[in-house]
Amino acid sequence: MLQNNLRHTDSVRLPVTGLAPPVQTDSGGISDVINFGLGLLRRQYLMILVTAGLVTAASLLYLRLASPTYTAQVQILLATPRPQFVQQQSLLAEPAFDLNQIETQLQLLRSKATAVAVIDQLKLSDDPDFNGSELSLQSLWQRIRSWASTGSKKDAPSDTHGEPLDTIVDAFLNRLSAGRVKYSNVIEISFNSSTAPRAAEIVNAVANTYVADQLNGKFDANRRATSWLQERLRDLGDQALAAQRAVDVYKAQNNIVSLDGKPIDDQQITEINNRLAAARAQTSEATAKLARYEALLASDPTKPSSMNNLDAIGADSTNSQIINGLRQQYLELMRREAELSARVGRDHLAVVNIRNRAREFRVSIFDEVKRLAEVSRSEFEFAKQRQQEIEKQLSKAVSQSRSVNSAELTIKELESRAKGLRSLYETFLQRYMGSAQQETFPVSETRVLFPASPPPSKSKPKTTLVLAFGIFGGLAMGVGLALLRDIMDRVFRTSSQVETVLELPCLSLVPLLPARKSAKLPVRSQPTDDDVQQRIVPSPMAIHRTVVGMPLSRYTEAIRSIKLAIDHNPAKISSQVIGITSALPNEGKTTIAASLAQLIGHTGKKAIIVDCDLRNPSLSAIFAPRAVNGIIEVANGSRSLADTIWRDPTTNLAFLPAVRRGPLLHTSEILCADAISKLFDRLRADYDYVIVDLPPLTPLVDVRVTSSLIDGYILIVEWGRTKIDVVQHALHTAPNIHESLIGAVLSKTDTKAMARYDGHRSYYYHDSHYIRYGLSGS
Repeated sequence: MLQNNLRHTDSVRLPVTGLAPPVQTDSGGISDVINFGLGLLRRQYLMILVTAGLVTAASLLYLRLASPTYTAQVQILLATPRPQFVQQQSLLAEPAFDLNQIETQLQLLRSKATAVAVIDQLKLSDDPDFNGSELSLQSLWQRIRSWASTGSKKDAPSDTHGEPLDTIVDAFLNRLSAGRVKYSNVIEISFNSSTAPRAAEIVNAVANTYVADQLNGKFDANRRATSWLQERLRDLGDQALAAQRAVDVYKAQNNIVSLDGKPIDDQQITEINNRLAAARAQTSEATAKLARYEALLASDPTKPSSMNNLDAIGADSTNSQIINGLRQQYLELMRREAELSARVGRDHLAVVNIRNRAREFRVSIFDEVKRLAEVSRSEFEFAKQRQQEIEKQLSKAVSQSRSVNSAELTIKELESRAKGLRSLYETFLQRYMGSAQQETFPVSETRVLFPASPPPSKSKPKTTLVLAFGIFGGLAMGVGLALLRDIMDRVFRTSSQVETVLELPCLSLVPLLPARKSAKLPVRSQPTDDDVQQRIVPSPMAIHRTVVGMPLSRYTEAIRSIKLAIDHNPAKISSQVIGITSALPNEGKTTIAASLAQLIGHTGKKAIIVDCDLRNPSLSAIFAPRAVNGIIEVANGSRSLADTIWRDPTTNLAFLPAVRRGPLLHTSEILCADAISKLFDRLRADYDYVIVDLPPLTPLVDVRVTSSLIDGYILIVEWGRTKIDVVQHALHTAPNIHESLIGAVLSKTDTKAMARYDGHRSYYYHDSHYIRYGLSGS
């Protein structure tokens, strides 16, 4: 441990020494978590076991007091498909069930109306499960809720209008539950009761009541719709008859005659329009035909190329026998011309004669085409004249029709209204006939899939589940409380904690010394007169003589670790004057100061221990209870140093007491006086070590003024008692002391408990390591 402390001291004092910090590897990872968990179990196992035992006992008590509950279930199918003829006859719309409608049906199942109907049907008012006469946890809770309800009336009658009490209805609804089965249109109804047959009976009654209510609702809706349709049909019949009479009267008044539902003028205009369209088509055809003739006649008939457009005139050229005959002869001449031209040449007389005869044939063909063109022109003139006549007839008919337009618009409006009323009357008549037939065919949208049967076993409380929850829940709660207690334990437990929080090396872990393990030395209870005259320190309590009486104990080894840290303090070259202080009183600083001084004196060094706790000189009360002079008298010059020092004959230790003659108001001024500074200079010259027992940091400010007197301070922290925040605050308010601290010491350490808090070094605290080298446990 001392080596670890020295390495940490080097790292903390790095700016002074200038050495590079040693390479350290952090374990980290899962091993830290496991070590923390094991340490938590070792530290808080008692709380975990007690909490788990209490929760398990509570679970057993619950199983003992809670009455068994049986749950019966029944399933209802929504939107049962109706027969096709019933759907055609149905008056009301049949929408598909969506999520909102299914939720509506669930609310109807859990409604007060359903509960009241089932309670009256099965006479559940006398059932102990609902009237609260049976003693159980649920009935007790219901009574508490009824008492706590502010809206309840004490003088209200137990039965109003034959309905059950609200408490019975609430108890019934608390036991009833309904929910959708996954994404289907199936609703599952559950009911809890203390007996299995009763649960099945009630849940079946709830399902049947719901189905009957749905059927009655359909009957009532159809009945009301039928009554309304009867009145509506009577009104629609009268309105349709009056509208038809109005149409007939208006036609008679305006002399409107129609054929097949249309006015005669409209039929005439339609026929003329059809004839005009045919005439215009004929005129267009004649115009196109005449244009083709004119385009052919515009070419020169003497040229052979004019025959290329002969086929453009259409069917007239192919149907004319004259043109066909002339054309055949013309083609024969052209063939002969080609043959002779190939044999005798184009300029031969025979070829020229054939070419002239071919020209004559072309002229003859064009003369026939001219004749056909005149015929086509005559047809065009006739078609155009006919079109003009039909257009005149149409204009005359249109002018005649305009005179009766207003009357036709009115008659159309009257006929449209009469037709609409007749159609609406027929539709309502069909609906009325369907509604009348629907009343005689009872079909419900819901049906029970299978009636509920008594459940074979109770649904709650589940013994296995409750016990498992009690055991594991108790363990979890115990671990949680243990973890909370461990987190809230804001005290120093390990050396690593001291080094991390205070940024100081932990010099030693001084074990707690029980009285039964103290050294057995001859002790004189009161000093004799010779001792007082010779200023010999009497044998103090055994705990202050452990380093002498038990030199091979763990306690003495811890004090040696403190001395070794003082001798190898890297912060200062000389650590001759050492101040021992703590954050709070009763943390063991006086005992450690005395033990350290006795250990140094026992080694043969010249050492003196000075009691500078002027307001509470507890060290003087132990080592020199009958001293009459002390450090104050030496400082004010009334006594010499040699006349006030007491000596321990066993260790040759010198002791300078502090005698309190009355209340001291300004002890800090005394300690910072020049006389005290000169006194310490003299002690520094006469002794190898000067151990100073200082007051605590938090209650007093005396320690802050001793920085010029002390080479180094050692902070004593009581293990498992001193709060971390208190020590941090004390060091924060005394920065000059903090800078001169050699390290901290954990006093009154429970070495057996240390293994539970320091899992990484739990092996270090085993007594076997000390016994091997001849050391005792304490």
